[in-house]
Amino acid sequence: MPWGSDFRMSLIKNFIDFILHLDKYLSLIISQFGAWTYVILFLIVFAETGLVVTPFLPGDSLLFAAGAFAAVDSLNILVLLIIFLAAAILGDTINYSAGKFLGSKAFEKYPRVFKDEYLLKTKNFYDKYGSKTIVLSRFVPIVRTFAPFIAGVGRMNYFKFLFYNVFGAILWVALFVLGGYFFGNIRWVKDNFSLVIIIIIILSFVPVVWEWWKYKRNKNHKTL
Repeated sequence: MPWGSDFRMSLIKNFIDFILHLDKYLSLIISQFGAWTYVILFLIVFAETGLVVTPFLPGDSLLFAAGAFAAVDSLNILVLLIIFLAAAILGDTINYSAGKFLGSKAFEKYPRVFKDEYLLKTKNFYDKYGSKTIVLSRFVPIVRTFAPFIAGVGRMNYFKFLFYNVFGAILWVALFVLGGYFFGNIRWVKDNFSLVIIIIIILSFVPVVWEWWKYKRNKNHKTL
């Protein structure tokens, strides 16, 4: 239906605008919701890491932007670190539990949610990095969302998973929140915040593109 198509396009445009202008929207959220901003930030990161249906939500860029606002005392840096760590750890834990409960059949029953290409990208990471995928995937969109789920499907030892979960969350949150805190308010960064967000997004997708390119190359070689 045309209306449905127009509505989806409008949502996509608004979402892209939100991502590229995180600084403006986050400022608006802080001014309107005050302390409830922490709850909103927690829920976004929790959903991005814990729910396989929302891998598109901002992760790296949101942490960086929040850190930048903490540098000008609009947000509390200690509270940010705590809520983001809690959201990241709890999100991966819920995701792991869902994978363990649903199993691999989830990809057969719900193909629109559990897409084969997402599964392939995540499996490629597991094949290459093993259990360390839980740590490394923190820095890779989409893989970040599906890695704990696949760990649950594969019934990785929970305590091993928990160790990598916590360690990865600490590295991820510290790098981007503190990166925003110390560098987000440099004049050039402030004046080109949208460009910085784009750079962060591009860099975070480099591993995904690299794994996809290697997969296509190997597939083409096999067909020759």
